[in-house]
Amino acid sequence: MSILLDRDTRVIVQGITGRMARLHTKDMVQYGTNVVGGVVPGKGGETVEGVPVFDTVKQAVEATGADASLVFVPPPFAADSIMEAADAGIRYCVCITDGIPAQDMIRVKRYMYRYPKDKRMVLTGPNCAGTISPGKALLGIMPGHIYLPGNVGIIGRSGTLGYEAAAQLKERGIGVSTSVGIGGDPINGSSFRDILERFEQDEDTEVIAMIGEIGGPQEAEAAEYIRDHVTKPVVAYVAGLTAPKGRTMGHAGAIISAFGESASEKVEILSAAGVTVAENPAVIGETIARVIGKAA
Repeated sequence: MSILLDRDTRVIVQGITGRMARLHTKDMVQYGTNVVGGVVPGKGGETVEGVPVFDTVKQAVEATGADASLVFVPPPFAADSIMEAADAGIRYCVCITDGIPAQDMIRVKRYMYRYPKDKRMVLTGPNCAGTISPGKALLGIMPGHIYLPGNVGIIGRSGTLGYEAAAQLKERGIGVSTSVGIGGDPINGSSFRDILERFEQDEDTEVIAMIGEIGGPQEAEAAEYIRDHVTKPVVAYVAGLTAPKGRTMGHAGAIISAFGESASEKVEILSAAGVTVAENPAVIGETIARVIGKAA
């Protein structure tokens, strides 16, 4: 069992004719992801990496039965692309694009809430690395070879720290059920809480790893949800212990503006909720391995 995607997921790539989109489409196809098409207005009828290109998402869905989309569209047009996917009946959308204006994402969130919950598209990102269920499907830009199939679910705001966690686990022979990048922007499609709920319900996930960072209330909200609703062991790492207040650090969402948004405050809140916190990024895998040993 996987959360969000598996071998049968039929994927389209919006913006597929762009240089980076072509590169990662090739990687996804080689990994075994069922990429069935791409979408670029005005380029319908072309092919990229052996998959057909359509002018609209609706045309692609009607022709291929696609139910997932990867958005590689430039920032000024990415919000419209996400809303187009929602309108066409896509069930899961990953937005890689970095630099989408916050006001555009507010519009996207409001737009998606037009649909009832059972028909509402799930969105992860923007500004994320994507999602991978190792050995089944890759929907994003992560290096698939560093992920072993297994029972650790990973949720991360930072793509590279998610890679680091997966690589450290692989060194110890520990695999991943699904790794989900939720993105580092202040307004994103899915929160830690949203993905924690899915991992809690996933039979193949036994331990959850959460990679957070400074800025925003998501980690504090996740701690509250973990305390009240999560029965599985959770390991967390929060980046930015030395970051000064009021300065953006890397991601647009990584800026401390209120209590509970610094790394040290988030560590305190998560620890109080029963989460095991890794002291630094070098010991994420070691900490997860130790928790797995205790849970066995």
